[in-house]
Amino acid sequence: MSTPKSVARATEGSTPFRVLARIGYVVLGILHIVIGVIAISIANGGGGDADQGGAMEQIQKAPAGRVLLWVIVIGLTALAIWQIADAFLERDPDTKKKWGHRLKYVGTAVAYIAIAITALVYALGGRSDSQGSSQTFSAKVLASPAGVFLLVLVGLIVGAIGIAFIVRGFTRAFEKHLDLPAGTAHRGIVTFGVVGYVAKGIAIAVTGILFIVAAFTHDPKAAGGLDAALHTLAGLPFGPIILWIVGAGLVIYGIFCFARARYARM
Repeated sequence: MSTPKSVARATEGSTPFRVLARIGYVVLGILHIVIGVIAISIANGGGGDADQGGAMEQIQKAPAGRVLLWVIVIGLTALAIWQIADAFLERDPDTKKKWGHRLKYVGTAVAYIAIAITALVYALGGRSDSQGSSQTFSAKVLASPAGVFLLVLVGLIVGAIGIAFIVRGFTRAFEKHLDLPAGTAHRGIVTFGVVGYVAKGIAIAVTGILFIVAAFTHDPKAAGGLDAALHTLAGLPFGPIILWIVGAGLVIYGIFCFARARYARM
């Protein structure tokens, strides 16, 4: 009889599946590069939606864009399943740490699946409005009992995820999941990882702040996804400069994902 661990172990031992999971990191890199470029465009006075939906729309318009969208769906789905397999195979003897790691892996898998679903919508010719979805979600939460408390909690969780990315970047915690070559390549990849994680963390943390603002102002329109967060940065003093730096950081994170596809421990 198959158990979750035996299924997870079989998944990790499958070479074709490992290849698909590595492709998942590649397409994740592509998405971050596109989002970063859109963010830089906004910083320079241009338009566009600097989120997953905006990135998918740009890819959809490109030559062979539909094909790439299907690759994104398959790659990210494989990567999500890989994360879940890692959760079941976590061997840390400390029970609390074990479940902490499992929650992290499963949470990451859910995020990958969400992006894959967005890619699927665009691959089938549809569109997605992440900001509208965030505002609708915020409105429903605010309308529920203890809605303000719940929406603040959502904001704090999202903000904590952003801070975790920043800490992960500064502490270089991502290195333990990579088999990096020695020398200049090692230093370059680590530098890209630090900058990329910090930039992504800032964008996610601002998204969390927007949920908290929406809760205290009782205004669901104040909430938004990544695009709203980046536009908020643009409205700050020296905002265009800050947004340009964050956008460049997201591009760098995308390039780091390419290296991660090559050197991730699998």
